[in-house]
Amino acid sequence: MINRRKTRQIKVGNVLIGGGAPVVVQSMTNTDTRDINATVVQIKRLEEAGCEIVRVAVPDKEAAEALKAIKSSISIPLIADIHFDYRLALLAIANGADALRLNPGNIGDEKRIEHVVKAAEERGIPIRIGVNAGSLEDDLLNKYGHPTPEAMVESAMRHIRILEDFDFYDMKISLKASNVFTTLNAYRLISDKVDYPLHVGVSEAGPLLSGTVKSAIGIGLLLFEGIGDTIRVSLTTNPVEEVRVAYEILKALNIRHRGVNIISCPTCGRMEIDIEKIAAEVEKRLSHITLPLNVSILGCVVNGIGEGKEADAGITGGKESGLLFRDGKVIRRLKESELVEALIKEVEDLVQNKKCTSLNC
Repeated sequence: MINRRKTRQIKVGNVLIGGGAPVVVQSMTNTDTRDINATVVQIKRLEEAGCEIVRVAVPDKEAAEALKAIKSSISIPLIADIHFDYRLALLAIANGADALRLNPGNIGDEKRIEHVVKAAEERGIPIRIGVNAGSLEDDLLNKYGHPTPEAMVESAMRHIRILEDFDFYDMKISLKASNVFTTLNAYRLISDKVDYPLHVGVSEAGPLLSGTVKSAIGIGLLLFEGIGDTIRVSLTTNPVEEVRVAYEILKALNIRHRGVNIISCPTCGRMEIDIEKIAAEVEKRLSHITLPLNVSILGCVVNGIGEGKEADAGITGGKESGLLFRDGKVIRRLKESELVEALIKEVEDLVQNKKCTSLNC
């Protein structure tokens, strides 16, 4: 059982973050925010995948004004990503943003920061302070020589104090680097200094495969240590994949369970059915299911029977045939060509007959 770090709680739209709330999955669109239709279409796909909070880039006035139409067409909270121009933050708030991602020290003098803080406070909008290793202040780079965890934490604390000086405490913090060890140590350091909820991720993690590995290690280790209240897997691919990978990390740590957990063997010389093809097809066809289920796809009798009995439904292979399991019991033997359809039907029946009552679903 993971003992999560106790943090204060904030609210982004209708989603609670920190204070014992479930770890929240979020992503960011890669569309041009000014293209309202394309952005809404992508957000709806993210919603379907399980994204609970979405962030959009706000580079100019037109993008800020587009937030109103975007927000009216989606069901999840919308975060505006702001850099340098405090007027964009004010416009984003006026157009319905549920939260801001900015660094207060980068948006102008004290008076401008005060305007943004006041507007956010009046609307009950939290602010995420987002520190990236690649964009640290020059004086910190001169002091530490390069983007060290200590430099990132000092940057975060600098921005935190700016908001606290205005009596604003409705915030969450992130400290991201593309280097996994830098990311890990930065979050460990900040978690000992503040009780604000932490948004965890490895920045610029990379393409799907390498980015997934880096994110699973970085995010996974932090979550295992109880650090992290909301996560984003940053991948150079369709952001829907970010959400899917995020849930796989949470499932592997037994923190949250959403969708089908595929238990399949790595293949070996004992295989007598095409387990690779079967597993890929089953995973694709069951990707729409949100109910937490364990589905076993094993290729031989060595592990198949034991693993199959632990799954909600599953198959195990023999010579050009296989056994179909459900709730730990063998149902029948089938030809290899019949296995996929039979397994899909069993899982769909389970979905119809079961209800998810867990708070982690």
